[in-house]
Amino acid sequence: MSMSFERYMLDMVQPMRDDLTRIGIEELRTPEEVEAKLPGAKGTALVVVNSVCGCAAGQCRPGVAQALQHDVTPDHLYTVFAGQDKEATAKAREYFAPYPPSSPSIALMKDGELVHFIERHQIENRSAADIAADLTSAFERFCR
Repeated sequence: MSMSFERYMLDMVQPMRDDLTRIGIEELRTPEEVEAKLPGAKGTALVVVNSVCGCAAGQCRPGVAQALQHDVTPDHLYTVFAGQDKEATAKAREYFAPYPPSSPSIALMKDGELVHFIERHQIENRSAADIAADLTSAFERFCR
């Protein structure tokens, strides 16, 4: 019995996708979905660039989940998956200038403009609680 590489990867990453979708974050899987949501999002939008790496599992996704328990949260919640939904991720990253591609990473946008960004190097050596604190501070500043 053989399984295609694509099917294997889909099965392997589904739990990583579920970490975010089960808490209400909408996946954007195509460039068209990104284009339909990000530039026209009124209010605030959180965009998580998900990935398969250990810092995404140990710090990024748990930190985002903790932050979303805060009283003040963004109006819209989105995610793209680096390395899996490559075209959607590339399109989302167009809105994150001047920051270089980074995964995982977390963007906070307000009325289509980037207002806060957490890069991989700000995730990999911090705890989920530290990331949540960073995000909740940004939520307090930009989401009220």
